[in-house]
Amino acid sequence: MSDQSSPDKDSTIRYRNLYEAQGKVYTRKISGFYQSIRRYTGLPLIAAFILLPWLIIDGRPAVHFDLPARQFHIFWMTFWPQDFMLLAWLLIIAAFLLFTVTVLLGRVYCGFTCPQTVWTLMYISVERFFQGDRNKQMKLAGQDWSFNKIWRNVATHSVWVLIAFITGATFIGYFVPIRELLMGLVPHADAETGILTISAHPVAAFWTLFFASATYINAGWMREQVCKYMCPYARFQSVMYDEDTLAVQYDTKRGESRGPRKPKDNYKAKGLGDCIDCSWCVQVCPVDIDIRDGLQYECINCGLCVDACNTVMDKMQYPTGLIRFTSTDELKTGKTNFFRPRLFGYSLAVLAMITAFTYTIATRTPLSVDVIRDRGVRLYRINGDQVQNVYTVKINNMDRQAHTYKVTVEGDYPFKIKNYRAVEIEAGEVFTVPLRISVPRKVLTTEKAALVLKVVAVDNDKLTAIEETNFIGPALRR
Repeated sequence: MSDQSSPDKDSTIRYRNLYEAQGKVYTRKISGFYQSIRRYTGLPLIAAFILLPWLIIDGRPAVHFDLPARQFHIFWMTFWPQDFMLLAWLLIIAAFLLFTVTVLLGRVYCGFTCPQTVWTLMYISVERFFQGDRNKQMKLAGQDWSFNKIWRNVATHSVWVLIAFITGATFIGYFVPIRELLMGLVPHADAETGILTISAHPVAAFWTLFFASATYINAGWMREQVCKYMCPYARFQSVMYDEDTLAVQYDTKRGESRGPRKPKDNYKAKGLGDCIDCSWCVQVCPVDIDIRDGLQYECINCGLCVDACNTVMDKMQYPTGLIRFTSTDELKTGKTNFFRPRLFGYSLAVLAMITAFTYTIATRTPLSVDVIRDRGVRLYRINGDQVQNVYTVKINNMDRQAHTYKVTVEGDYPFKIKNYRAVEIEAGEVFTVPLRISVPRKVLTTEKAALVLKVVAVDNDKLTAIEETNFIGPALRR
């Protein structure tokens, strides 16, 4: 990237050669408030991701997406394909929640909780452990290959590969029981041929390798390139920003003009601002930008440049906050407006959707029934003085226990079910039964009548499902 400046100091045109190879970004290690937040938000996320597949509830993993059985176990609840609408709701809520947070705090999701950011931070920590901080890494990269350089790089990449494998296996462990998966991935000698092989299903082994490779490449090699060029969120964030969105910004009025000086110099007499042009804010940036150039789409609002600048300000005995989380309005007028229509609308929508979603989950009944008219027979049948309709009823027991279900029928006429007895349906079983429903012909005064089938568990009347259909009779003579 090359910069070309016009005579006007405040107008800068930036050109980027899209075919120019991007050099590796070496970040300086820094400590501070936002770095601590990144650490203490990332560690619980990593721990939850790794430990959840190992947690057992009722003899199964606590979170298990069993695709062959079409069952999705999340702690004490089991969801089925019929519950797909709940997933759609959840995704919509997540999207609106992301919009709300972005309007208020900018891209803090990217900077603190995005998996790409969290795993990249983990890989950078491993790299620093074996190769040292920024200057040592750059010096090591410029050296000729030697034993010291080889073992440090081998150790770094070995740990990277280990983390990648754990990540890939853990992710697939949400779909295949993790213990079964890991035992299957351990090579063992075939009893007949003696060749080393694995017993894991080829599909599970492939996807474990795929996600391990993706983790190694994204967090180890691509890093900021994913945030800059692959992540769509970076492209449409500007649509959600407004003048009062809190984001990492450089206070130009206070910082300019930049220039080096000694700690106790009367720099203001020289026409200098608080920025000493140390470039620490650039050296700590994981996406390799200069925040002093203004708000940029690459910025992930991680706050590392804030910590770096505050560290320098403390050393120079200047007030902190030259780079800080603030709004454009605050930089211009000294005030941020938090009560604005868009933020209020997003917040209200998220609150309403979360309330509706929570109520739906709390009142969800793990039982469903489908009633289909039997197309293998006529619309109706006359049997003596009775008019009969035949239906195919599917009872889906989505509970985690077996239940005995009885079926009753209600309507405008004295409908009765012929030859049906309550049966026990196992957990997760879809029971299909033909039902013959009849009504005396003499009381049937319409060609079509509303019919309601009610399925109730014998041992738990809260497990109830109702389905409406129509009862067809003979045409009335006029």
